[in-house]
Amino acid sequence: MPFQLSPGVAVVEKDFTSIVPAVSTSAGAFAGAFAWGPVEDPVQIASENELVDRFGKATDNNFIPFLTAANFLSYANNLLVVRTDGTSLKNAVSSGTPIVIKNADTYASSFATGQANVGEFAAKYPGTLGNSLEVIAVDKDSWSAFQTAQPAVAAQFEFSPDTSPYAKNAGKTGAEDELHILVLDKNGAWSGVAGTVLEKFVGLSKASDAKRLDGSNNYYKDVLNSQSKYIWWMDHSTALASTGAEWGTAVTTIGSAQYKALTAALDITLTGGADDFAPTAGNQQTAYTIFANDELYDISLVIAGKASSTVATHIINNIAEVRKDCVVFISPEDADGSIILGSDAAAITKITAYRDALPSSSYAVLDSGFKYQYDRYNDKFRYVPLNGDVAGLCARTDYTTDPWFSPGGLNRGQIKNVVKLAVNPGKTQRDTLYKKGVNPVVTFPGEGTVLFGDKTLLAAPSAFDRINVRRLFIVLEKAIATAAKFQLFEFNDSFTRAQFRNLVEPFLRDVQGRRGVTDFRVKCDDTNNTGEVIDRNEFVAEIFVKPNRSINFITLTFVASRSSVNFNEIGG
Repeated sequence: MPFQLSPGVAVVEKDFTSIVPAVSTSAGAFAGAFAWGPVEDPVQIASENELVDRFGKATDNNFIPFLTAANFLSYANNLLVVRTDGTSLKNAVSSGTPIVIKNADTYASSFATGQANVGEFAAKYPGTLGNSLEVIAVDKDSWSAFQTAQPAVAAQFEFSPDTSPYAKNAGKTGAEDELHILVLDKNGAWSGVAGTVLEKFVGLSKASDAKRLDGSNNYYKDVLNSQSKYIWWMDHSTALASTGAEWGTAVTTIGSAQYKALTAALDITLTGGADDFAPTAGNQQTAYTIFANDELYDISLVIAGKASSTVATHIINNIAEVRKDCVVFISPEDADGSIILGSDAAAITKITAYRDALPSSSYAVLDSGFKYQYDRYNDKFRYVPLNGDVAGLCARTDYTTDPWFSPGGLNRGQIKNVVKLAVNPGKTQRDTLYKKGVNPVVTFPGEGTVLFGDKTLLAAPSAFDRINVRRLFIVLEKAIATAAKFQLFEFNDSFTRAQFRNLVEPFLRDVQGRRGVTDFRVKCDDTNNTGEVIDRNEFVAEIFVKPNRSINFITLTFVASRSSVNFNEIGG
């Protein structure tokens, strides 16, 4: 209570409404080779259409990563995507030797002041898609000739460029600082129609201090860099009149001069962009390691895509086992085609050998291979790893029930968009796979294609060798740990301990009511918070739970009896 030196009324407000918060359990994470988009810079994606918009369409060279990501998004709407790096990646540029601009951070640190010597513009991201970008820039002096030469393109603008309102208001009525800029799809690689206008910027300014009437930035360099989805500014044009103020000079300092005029409208096709759809194991590991930061990225389901045992092991050991709040979903690699094209026996051998190369972990899930699906972007059928779908089933289970329900079986394990499976294991083959911790995906006639298992890769017999139990504990640990942060720097006394129990027990009762646990106990008292513990500035709570188990084996016993038999006598 506050101390008062004279009579008065002090109003004090205390908050005892704290709860254990809800935590994210359906956020996916994936790294792969894409045709467009920032490199090694996570982007949140909510739908397949957004995936196309940010990372380009599937191609013959990268359909596996694209369709793996798209498959997950057919079940859920939250995927953090990282584009992998590669030794061949290049950004298309106006002139000179192509360069690599991975993302906005790379641009800001290495290219933002015109030091690349590649002309006026560069594609926003690496890839051959940048080679279809055409950039047109026109000012007052070049407008008339441009209008005559390209009337259809000039018709995109409602007025000719002249002096901006900002310059006029500054008393520089002859500045002639305005620029119109178009970004076109020259070859139709983006839109399917050559010459399609992708972006239009009207009335930009050559002045570094230019503002629009609403106070926003109007300097053409800054506007392109912040608003264009397709290009970076790299340097001012050299095709300028010999006299006048330099582009990028503040309008307040040019005196009575006009800005240097273009000698002709700029019409630049970017060139030199290159793809790299074969990232090395090191490239993949670097991309996935970005997700290791649990404070920066809140993820729960890590999708491995097409991954060698080396890459998969790295993801398990260095992301999932370090964070301990997410599960990795893996499909066996098929470098030699023995799973897709080989016999069932050869496929089972290859799958089990792949599993044997992986570590034991309750934070990893391995499925049995590949599905055959339609690729609408290329009008072809493709074999794609199933791990995007299995992770998607977990996300969908979160929405329909809760994370502690098994994602397998006929009720919640239905796989989407399946023409056929590369391997459709029979009962004996399923026995072999399941004993190894591999979850079979099976097509049953008339019942669809189903995830027919819910094991993790934990080798030791344990409750944590099941997906639903591992994900139950991730939810409990993540939610309660988040709430426990608010006990930091409080006193370790009976009041704080009771407050913690009153915080956690209602949450666990709710989980129990939703069939996550059958029983629980929270121990946080002076028996585990002894004087020695308190003197070390520690706080100890023990939370005991009995997780609910999913049914994996059903036994039905049918007994035939004579008509005269009493069932109580033979049925107990």
